[in-house]
Amino acid sequence: MSEALLTTGAGVVATPAPGGRLFWRRLRAQRAVTAAAAVFALLVLVALAAPLLTALEGQDPNAYHPALVDSASGGVPIGSFGGISGDHWLGVEPQTGRDLFARIVYGARVSLGVAFVATLIQVALGVGLGLFAALGGRWADQIVSRVTDVAAALPMLVITLGLLAVAPASIPRPVLITLIIAGLGWFGTSKIVRAGALSLKTLDHVSAARLSGWSTWAIARRELLPALAAPVITYAVLLVPSNVVAEAALSFLGVGIKPPTPSWGQMLTDANTWYQAAPTYLLLPAGLLFLTVLSLTVIGEGVRTALDPRAASRLRVGTRKQNRAAEAARAAEPGPAIESAKSLEEKAS
Repeated sequence: MSEALLTTGAGVVATPAPGGRLFWRRLRAQRAVTAAAAVFALLVLVALAAPLLTALEGQDPNAYHPALVDSASGGVPIGSFGGISGDHWLGVEPQTGRDLFARIVYGARVSLGVAFVATLIQVALGVGLGLFAALGGRWADQIVSRVTDVAAALPMLVITLGLLAVAPASIPRPVLITLIIAGLGWFGTSKIVRAGALSLKTLDHVSAARLSGWSTWAIARRELLPALAAPVITYAVLLVPSNVVAEAALSFLGVGIKPPTPSWGQMLTDANTWYQAAPTYLLLPAGLLFLTVLSLTVIGEGVRTALDPRAASRLRVGTRKQNRAAEAARAAEPGPAIESAKSLEEKAS
């Protein structure tokens, strides 16, 4: 499509994703996003290199070291700052003496892996059902819309706790949590895709493709998906930190990842009673969770503004020039505002 903006009688509904080079140039122009991407890339690299890093330290995440804790004081690590030493870079766990660095880097693999895979499944389900509702006819739209409304109204935490309680123990816990988070969180993407596709399919070039004999799949792939890429990508990037928090919350409540498999949320649960005697045991996983969610949120905001140059960034660091450029673009090209992923979801509901 050659149109810069796709319009209907109700206003502008979507923008095709800009070229790859232009998108990356806009993204790199935001210093806050660059810093957040560097932090997140480091976290991912640490998670991927967990076996190598623990081998370099010479520790195993599940090996107990009772000699490194003071049993007389209830299992407090011996030494300053939680038992930090040359053999244990971040200290050891209270009571067990397990190496804290090894458990944190292996916990990163679980927490980030669950969040990423759940996001991919959510986006795939949401895009497929949203397109099916928009292009499948009246009955398909009614059925998918009602299912989406019911899914959005369900108390997610209660449903998740119930499913985890009755699920067979033979299913690996990370896989089970991934499937539950994905199965209960696809409706946002579905609403965005349905609202955008319903508006886009009334445009002249989509009608021309239909009259030319194109199949429904061909119309969706060639005409609708490229125009819906911007809001879907933006929403998907913002789903990742939400899923990180969801996995951590379930593990914190004791129904998520089970020992001895480490995860950041599970470590927070265990550290809940040790925040005074061994504060590093609590601060390290909490700080990493905070950095992960913050960096992903900043990256999501940067992706939103890079895909839509007319939108001003809500970041207050490193985006002043971009915000001025966005204001100049809106002043030079007056017209209805482009609907973002959030506004499309609100319109669909």
